[in-house]
Amino acid sequence: MGLIGKEKEQVSNMALIYIVEDDENIREIETIALKNSNYMVCAFEKAKDFYKKLEDIMPDLVLLDVMLPDESGYDIVRKLRKDPTTRQLPIIMVTAKTAEMDMIKGLDGGADDYIKKPFSVMELITRVKALLRRTVTEDIKYLQVDNLVLDHERHMVFVDNRQVELTFKEYELLRLLMTNQNVVLSREVIMRHVWGTEFEGESRTVDMHIKTLRQKLGEDGSKIRTVRNVGYVIEKA
Repeated sequence: MGLIGKEKEQVSNMALIYIVEDDENIREIETIALKNSNYMVCAFEKAKDFYKKLEDIMPDLVLLDVMLPDESGYDIVRKLRKDPTTRQLPIIMVTAKTAEMDMIKGLDGGADDYIKKPFSVMELITRVKALLRRTVTEDIKYLQVDNLVLDHERHMVFVDNRQVELTFKEYELLRLLMTNQNVVLSREVIMRHVWGTEFEGESRTVDMHIKTLRQKLGEDGSKIRTVRNVGYVIEKA
């Protein structure tokens, strides 16, 4: 789906950004600035917490401090670039180090951009927007799981070549699951991406939509599997 104008801006602003920063004040400034620009944000003080969350869901961009208590930002970048699942993940390094060699080290290691502390909020947001624009890809137009097909260009869903009528939210929920096939998505993640809101313990919203979606998909509804105490995943038969 070729997104233009306002629609494209809405999608970019739904981006999920991870902040890895041990300085509480800077972490708070970055978080507030990004949330005020309508981005979703998860912030971490230590690398180990960042890695753990990375297993749950992949962000659209990472703001990474160089000097962390448990691991160097340079080492984190190298690890991310060696892993096929995070090789293309956009990364902006944030550091108090001002020497040119430090910047070169970060960029050579695989970072996409580099911000020096202290920085202005405007510079931060501008660089984030610029990197997201450079790395954004076209939406996948055609998704398939066995006999279940989602044609995003026509906004239609088919089971065994039979069209299935879905509500807007049911469609977006199915598209999220199919885009992340074989990946368990928590209710929190689903709420953020489909409803554009933070998860506040109201699991019934997601659960009820999953229930009706399964019913409408018939036998193919069984491809949506419940992972107890976690969320949902769609898998091939």
